Amino acid sequence: MTQTAARQQLEKVTTASDQQLIDRCLKGDTDAWSALIDHYKNLIYSIPVRLGMHQEAGDIFQAVCVQLFSSLSQLREPRALPKWLMTTCYHECLRHRRNAGQEASLESSGAEETQTTDVPAEEALIQVEQQQTVRDAISQLPARCAQMIRMLFFEAPVRPYEEVARELGLATGSIGFIRGRCLARLRKSLEKRGF
Repeated sequence: MTQTAARQQLEKVTTASDQQLIDRCLKGDTDAWSALIDHYKNLIYSIPVRLGMHQEAGDIFQAVCVQLFSSLSQLREPRALPKWLMTTCYHECLRHRRNAGQEASLESSGAEETQTTDVPAEEALIQVEQQQTVRDAISQLPARCAQMIRMLFFEAPVRPYEEVARELGLATGSIGFIRGRCLARLRKSLEKRGF
């Protein structure tokens, strides 16, 4: 397979819908499994992190992925996958807390980790769901728009326009205009999703 053909195949996998990825996963397609996990890894990791479980986040991520793999054939509605992952991840966080001898309730815990978030668990799950909606909307934008938005708004420290322009192969003066168009597309996409 040529490098161009391999790149096109990878783009097909990464832009596939959840339904397509799940169908391919059930047929044993490891690239589809990788794309599905890559798409939702931020969602899965964000829940234990928000709940102050930084040390356990990797173990929780793995446990959720194993549960997803074993439950994939029973998933009735692929559109419900983000909610399923959030619920499963939350329950896995509870299980880890119980196994560690901590209180079962993440909201009522007096532990320092929970105090760092100052957000009740239900609110944290809502915020995580909203963040996933934004990530999904960004991933559906044209590649250059998605890359620009990630570079300008999701990287720290903030990149200067000159650096963004150089990396995207654009004139520095066009960044503001293109950014505005990309943000307008993102806003429309989010509005369609009820955000």
